[in-house]
Order: sequence, then C-alpha cells, then structure tokens
Amino acid sequence: MSYQLREVSVPVLPAGQRPIRVLHFSDLHLSPARKREIADIKSFAELAPDLVISTGDFLAHKDAVPVVLSALGDLLDLPGLFVFGSNDYYGPKPKNPFSYLMKDHGKRKLGPDLDWQGLQKSLTGLGWVDLNHSRTTLKINDTTIEARGTDDAHLNLDNYNEVAGAPDISADLAIGVTHAPYLRILDAMSADQLDLIFAGHTHGGQVRLPWFGESKALTTNCDLPNWRARGLTKEKDQPWLHVSAGVGTSPFARIRVACPPEVSLVTLEPAF
Repeated sequence: MSYQLREVSVPVLPAGQRPIRVLHFSDLHLSPARKREIADIKSFAELAPDLVISTGDFLAHKDAVPVVLSALGDLLDLPGLFVFGSNDYYGPKPKNPFSYLMKDHGKRKLGPDLDWQGLQKSLTGLGWVDLNHSRTTLKINDTTIEARGTDDAHLNLDNYNEVAGAPDISADLAIGVTHAPYLRILDAMSADQLDLIFAGHTHGGQVRLPWFGESKALTTNCDLPNWRARGLTKEKDQPWLHVSAGVGTSPFARIRVACPPEVSLVTLEPAF
C-alpha cells in the first residue's frame, strides 16, 4: 500500500444515531500511466464506507475518464457525492513550482480542455450525485443528510448563492463539499450553519517541513491558513473542516515531502 490512511472521528450526529463511515478522497490526477495509483484506488473499497465523497481533480490526461471509472470500481456501487476541481476542466501544464509560494494574483496557466462532461455523465449515470452548485438530501443508516456544493473556486467558478440558505429542517446533518477551500466559501457555509465541510486542492501542502514531531505546510495554494492544509480542523464557532491531502500530484511535480498520498476515513459520530 503506497498511500496513508487518515482516520478521524467527528462528533456531529444527533444522540443515539449510528456512526457513518465516510470515505473522503481528492486530487487523484489520474492518467493511464499511473498504474500504482490506480491499484491503490481500487483497494479503497476494502475500507467498507457508508458514503463516498470526492472533492475533485480526478483527471490529469485527455484519456483519463475510463481510467478513473475503472479505478473507482466497486466504490461506484455505494452512495457518492462529488465536485470538480480545475484539473477536471483543463489538463496540466509545466509551471514554476516556486510560484505556489508567491502571492496569488489570480492568473492561471491552463492546459487543454479535458472531458469533464463525460466524467460527469458517467458518475451521475452510476448513481453518484453531482454537487457542483446543487443541493441534495440522502439517508445513510438512520441519518438524513443535506449536502450542498460549489464548483471550483480556484478558477472562480464558484457561486455559493446558487445553493445558499438554511439547511432543510428535516435534515439531521448539513454538509458542504467544495474543491478549493477558499475562505469566502467556508465563511458562506458557516453563515448558513452547516455542520461539516469537505475539501481538497491543497495536497496537504505537498512539501512540508518537519515541525515538532509533525510537519508544517508552506502553502495551501489558496487563502486557507497553512495550519489547516490537511486533516480535520475547527475554528471557533465555524463548521468542522476536513481537507484531504490528496492521492496524486501534477505529472510535472511528482514530489511529496513529509506529506504522503492519503485517503481519509471520516467517522461521523453522535455529539453526545
């Protein structure tokens, strides 16, 4: 196994309800050549989740859609939610890796168009729910979950107003799903009193420095504070935030330092 399994528990369910095992993965960046990563992704189903959430960047190649579907395999038989990231729309291009440490002026170096429409049609056809600017309600075990999502904020494709508003009163739990955890999205979801937000994009910093028994991210590639670059965090009265450090990387920057590829098993538990 070449990825790390991150296991966390979040106390967000009403008292007496059964725990829910959520498999959260992000940033696969798949191409036909990524044989080891494809084998790893196929093994995710062995974790036996109740719900699967992908926070985007499935693709890294013009021929990657069938590769993604094959890799997901048995996971596609489970309830699933997804949004897209910038790399689902545009292929990767070489860029200066040090640019990630500089101030973001909003300029993007975009590669060729990718077949995001084919991926969207395939995933929804197999029963997964597209949360790019949509809301849905689903029941997992005995819990009614309202989920909402946005399109990619890194490309300024997000428009939270399309899904804004208080959660449905029938919902036991309200979650948000987005690719890049920009503060404007987190603040908007917090204002609507969501319980938990899932995101990706950061690659956990991808290159981290050893820091008092752990490691410290140098960047999140967005305006999220570096200390929240991966894993489960919470700030004051805001929703819990879980950021996946991702499984893959750009084919032009296949280096991770103190930040191995990971997938997360997030167990939702009663708060009391």
